[in-house]
Order: sequence, then structure tokens, then C-alpha cells
Amino acid sequence: MKILLAVDGSKPSLDAVDLLVEHADWFRSRPEVELVTVHLPVPRVPGISAVVAKSGIQRYYAEEGAERLAAAKRKLDAARIPYAEHILVGPVAESLVKHAKDKRCDLIYVGTRGMTGAAAALVGSTASKVLHISPIPVLLVK
Repeated sequence: MKILLAVDGSKPSLDAVDLLVEHADWFRSRPEVELVTVHLPVPRVPGISAVVAKSGIQRYYAEEGAERLAAAKRKLDAARIPYAEHILVGPVAESLVKHAKDKRCDLIYVGTRGMTGAAAALVGSTASKVLHISPIPVLLVK
């Protein structure tokens, strides 16, 4: 089974990692994990290239992404669950679903922030959006 495991370094996303580790033995064989974090694009500002080089922005994405993935990688390494790590840039929910489709994932694991229904309706939720736009099954971890 191939699983996209979405993390952002937050406790809810690490809870999803813990759940996957805890239940890895439920699968016939060790799951293949696509460990993914998504960074929203830096806003385009006219003249920004005169101040910040493209390589600087790419380095920023790589450093931020590495920080977000670090704790999840430690947990997966300790459980000896293999993974491929990816740092994506774009709209979060759409990027996760596209990556899952491109990599032919069977399941998407996403941690939720645990907002109440009213708060989620007002603020919106990446996990809810993934659930609604994904043709792939989604496991929401609370």
C-alpha cells in the first residue's frame, strides 16, 4: 500500500505519523510512504528579484520544508518505515491531492487541528478541503 503522509511539523500532523507507525502492522507489508510537506508560494512582489535571488527563495523553501519534515522522519526512521520525502510549493490541499494522484497513492493521511464545526466553517480547513477534492481515500487523524 502506498500512503501519502502530509505533515507540517504541528502536533496534529505528528499525531498522524504516530497513528501510521502504531498501525503499520495492519498492512500485509510495510506501507510505502510519500512523506510530504507543502509550502505556500512566496507572494510575487514587483522588483523582488533585485533584492532576493531565485536561489534564495528555493533555499528558503528547502530549509522550511526540512524543519517541517524532521520530527516525522525521526519517527518513521525509528519504526523502520521507509519513505520518500517531498517538499512541495503551491496551494496546500490541491498540491497534496495532485502528488497523491501522480504517485499513485492508495490513501492520504492528514492530521486535523480539531476545530469545532463552527470554527472550521468560518476558517476553513486544509484537511476538509483534501477530503472534498480527493478521489483517493483520506484518513483524517484527530
